[in-house]
Amino acid sequence: MTDRFKAIVLDQADGKTTARLAELAESDLMPGNVTVDVAWSTLNYKDALATTGSAPIVRSFPFVPGIDFAGTVRSSGDERYRPGDEVVLTGWGVGERHFGGLAQRARVSADWLVPMPDGLTSRTAMTIGTAGFTAALCVLELERQGVTPHSGEVVVTGAAGGVGSVAVAMLAAAGFRVVASTGKTTEADWLHGLGAADVIDRRLFLTPGKGPLDKARFAGAVDTVGGATLAGLLRTMSAGSTVTAVGNAGGAELSTTVFPFILRGVRLCGVDSVQVPFEPRQQAWRRLARDLGPDSLAAITSTIGLADVPAAAAGFLQGAVKGRIVVDTQG
Repeated sequence: MTDRFKAIVLDQADGKTTARLAELAESDLMPGNVTVDVAWSTLNYKDALATTGSAPIVRSFPFVPGIDFAGTVRSSGDERYRPGDEVVLTGWGVGERHFGGLAQRARVSADWLVPMPDGLTSRTAMTIGTAGFTAALCVLELERQGVTPHSGEVVVTGAAGGVGSVAVAMLAAAGFRVVASTGKTTEADWLHGLGAADVIDRRLFLTPGKGPLDKARFAGAVDTVGGATLAGLLRTMSAGSTVTAVGNAGGAELSTTVFPFILRGVRLCGVDSVQVPFEPRQQAWRRLARDLGPDSLAAITSTIGLADVPAAAAGFLQGAVKGRIVVDTQG
């Protein structure tokens, strides 16, 4: 068995980031007690930012990006994992501070891994990836806050994106009436196919209201956009409703009033998918395995090879992507 493998490697010169397909040796990997043969990875928004150098996601070079991966344990210095075990990884700074999954091999801490959930394969796990894992955390948080299908409509912003599309599918599978908000209204049929009962233009949340509150409509929300979209969304939430916030593609600043909170009792819950402890991780993955069948996964997925990653990353930031992109590391 060779110790050589292929990987996407980022370099930087004169402030410009470049991405290339390169061959590395195991000795090039960063420290860790488990080495994994990566079968599948994904391309996420954060990966696209890192690969194109559009944001300082990565600060040391050369570097292997990729915040997700799934595959088979090659060697292990931890008794929890043995060679041949299937595992999945999301978060923990992998692909940001530690070499990531856009490679055929990775070496990480055993604490960052999760055994492959029953009912999933490496490919289907990466169809879900960090985006789907984050969506699951949002759904679970809404339920913890008491939002049920009987509470009323639930809206998902950025519904055509990775997190949004999985959230639509999961909420629909759980029996919610889901409203999909998107700037890609041409994808309405696709979103209906995922389970959305209604598709609305994101501009509805960007239109200034006559006052600090608009007509109450939604019992719950998964916001993947942030910025002005989140501010507009808060004005439409019903009394006692919950918004889970997970994204900033629409801006990191939030300009709003206290009125949604003090007049309608709206709860705004931030969801972090990076530093999630082991037990909640397992709970989220089990829920994903239960609620997302092969058909719904296929509907939100496109597949590329490692060599396609740089071009796909550029397209991602130009809004040319819908759903999830999985990366066949062997392709």
